[in-house]
Amino acid sequence: MKAMILAAGLGTRLQPLTQTRPKALMEIQGIPLLAWVIARLVQHGFTEIVVNAHHLADQIATFLDEYQRQPGHDGLRLAVSRETQLLDTGGGVQNAAWFLDHGQPFLVHNVDVLTDLDLNRLMEAHRNSGALATLAVQQRQSSRQFLFDEHQRLCGWQSLQSGETRVARPTNGQVMPMSFMGIQAMSPEVFKRYTAQPPFSLVQAYLHLTAAGETINAFRADKARWLDLGKKEHLAEALDLFGSAFFETLKRAM
Repeated sequence: MKAMILAAGLGTRLQPLTQTRPKALMEIQGIPLLAWVIARLVQHGFTEIVVNAHHLADQIATFLDEYQRQPGHDGLRLAVSRETQLLDTGGGVQNAAWFLDHGQPFLVHNVDVLTDLDLNRLMEAHRNSGALATLAVQQRQSSRQFLFDEHQRLCGWQSLQSGETRVARPTNGQVMPMSFMGIQAMSPEVFKRYTAQPPFSLVQAYLHLTAAGETINAFRADKARWLDLGKKEHLAEALDLFGSAFFETLKRAM
């Protein structure tokens, strides 16, 4: 299975740590975030992984080359999708179509997200749904939320911070706000259905596709542990939230 790790951001929330090292190479337990996410993907059967890179991209490329050369990684294919300018999340996925667009659904995972979400269940739900994309979401507090109808289909987006609401598809039933987990399954058809020029975000793409009549589904994972590692204070919280056994299990997948 194929996956993409979004790692091109500037890591502004982690400055000054990210002035000389990309966010993807910030460490938990002495191991870079990128390595933890790769291990999670390998643990769930993903063997072909592309990582987009912009800020200090050479460091990411060097890390991936060294990681792939390690013993036991013969069946793992790692690639870099370089961005000379930031393309945002949606543009980044579009730019990696050369790696991802091969007829089968693929996973997209933020590099600064740590979770015990069952990625195989997400992929299975996506394959069985016929949706263009399936977004891992949960009920938790966040400043921005996707809006879904009673059938768990995307219908809009809202920012609690600015008060902005975008309605992509009107619905007469109950609307459920859900917080995005930074992980989604996508079908390669997305590259044919949305061809905007980057930079553009995945949020922008999903709302546009929904307005055009495409189906974007929710995959609810309320019980999954989840942590945004894009904040300095959260780097130190990871061990307390997930426990040492979680990380020891992942190390065996490295």
